[in-house]
This record gives sequence, structure tokens and C-alpha cells, in this order.
Amino acid sequence: MDSIKSIIKPWVPPAILQMLRSLLHKEIYWKGSYPTWGTAVALSSGYHADVILEKVLDATLKVKRGEFAFERDSILFQKIQYSWPVTAALMLAAAKNSGELHVLDFGGALGSSYFQNRPFLLGLKKVSWSVVEQSNFVHAGERYIQNDIIKFFNTIKDCLKVNKPNVILLSSVAQYLPHVDDLISEINKIDASILIFDRTPFALDEREKICIQIVPEKICKVSYPMRILSLRNLLSSLTNWKLTEEFLCPEGVRHVFFGPSMEFLGLIFERANDR
Repeated sequence: MDSIKSIIKPWVPPAILQMLRSLLHKEIYWKGSYPTWGTAVALSSGYHADVILEKVLDATLKVKRGEFAFERDSILFQKIQYSWPVTAALMLAAAKNSGELHVLDFGGALGSSYFQNRPFLLGLKKVSWSVVEQSNFVHAGERYIQNDIIKFFNTIKDCLKVNKPNVILLSSVAQYLPHVDDLISEINKIDASILIFDRTPFALDEREKICIQIVPEKICKVSYPMRILSLRNLLSSLTNWKLTEEFLCPEGVRHVFFGPSMEFLGLIFERANDR
């Protein structure tokens, strides 16, 4: 079967392969276009499912113990899968602050991005990594992951009482928020020098949509609402930030069968008054 796949793959357009895998439920897929976030919530299992935390915690602890190099969305890797633009942006933030890096990692699970970039943090003068997450993740993080560098908080407000970030990181999170505009409003008020969006889906037709993302059983059988953002609208809402770099993420361009098409982008911003 594998040999047949290797023969067929070079001759089939990627968009067709994506559709076939989605139809066969072999990978993460998306369905529908829903009028409201509440409608999509009612038709999905939700991101609060305990099984998600259990799988992420198990994977993160294996990374912490050195059994694996990297974890992303509870999937384990023997070799770190770097996002080099993100790593470069973190180093730029440190360079702007005399070698100190203070990260506000919103929706950072149990520190996946921290462990991903940890090899490059060791040479910096000072590092603090603050993860803002749901309460169940915060409780697990405080109990099993937290140390002198990485801390966990329930809200941005709680984080800012303790740490003053010079970089804000949002990796694969903005699309899962019921009120993303509220987050943007908070971000505009934070006096950080660098803002990073990573692995974020944007509609190819620039029209924001709400769909349901379905994760197959081989990963973690759950479903939850997802917002496909408008890049134009996001850029206009980030009033205090200047876009300096845009890049296509490994998830690439996704053509959804009988549904919306999107591209997963990374965006790096500098504070407007810092340039």
C-alpha cells in the first residue's frame, strides 16, 4: 500500500490529496460555514475536553524528561520542528532589550513553543516565559511544568502583574477564540516590542468564516469551532503595530472540500514607535 501511495502522490495535485484525506478522515479537516460562534459550539465537542489536556500533558512531560525532542498539538517528534521566522523574531526581541527575553505566550498550552525554542534561549542574559491559558492547563502547568523560567497564568492581566513582556506570541490560537477582537484590544495596549502570529488561518477570499475543525481519532478525537480570519481586517485592527514579515506556515494552503479555503500564515510585527 505504501509503495502505491509513493507512486500516485507525485501525479496527484496537492489540493486533490487534501480533499481525499479529508473525505477519508485521515487528517484534521474542517466542515461547514456557521452563522455564529454559538452555533458551531453547540455542534462540536469543544476545546475543553479533558482528553486534550491529558494527551498534551503526557506528551509535554516526555519532552521535559528528554524522551522526545519536541511536542506540537500532543504529537511527539524525535527532532525539533523549528519555525525559524518565530525563532528569529524572539532573538530580535532579545536584541532590542539588551539580551533579555520576556515572552507572553497566549494560548501556549503547556509550553510547546518554549520547549521548541529552548536551545536558543540558553545563551540569553535573562529569560522569562509566561503562558496564558485555560484554567485546567494552568493548573497542570503549575503542578508539572513550571520552573524559574516558565510560569502559567489564567489571564493577561494576571501575567502583567508579574512580568513585563517584550514579545507577544500567539501560535495557533487566535482562530479558536470566541471574541478575538477583545484579545486584539488588549494586545494594542501592551508595551512589547515584537508581536508574533504563527500557524493562523486566513481566508483566501478575505471573508471571515466560522467552521468546525475535526481532529481524527489517531490524534485525539475531538471537534471545536474555528474562525478563519480576514488578514485585511486583522491588519487594520492592530493599530499600534507595523507588519515587518509574513510567511507561509507548514500547514500551507488548504482547499476544503465543499467548504472555505484558507492559508496558514505567520506574521511578525514590530511596535510602530520602535521603528
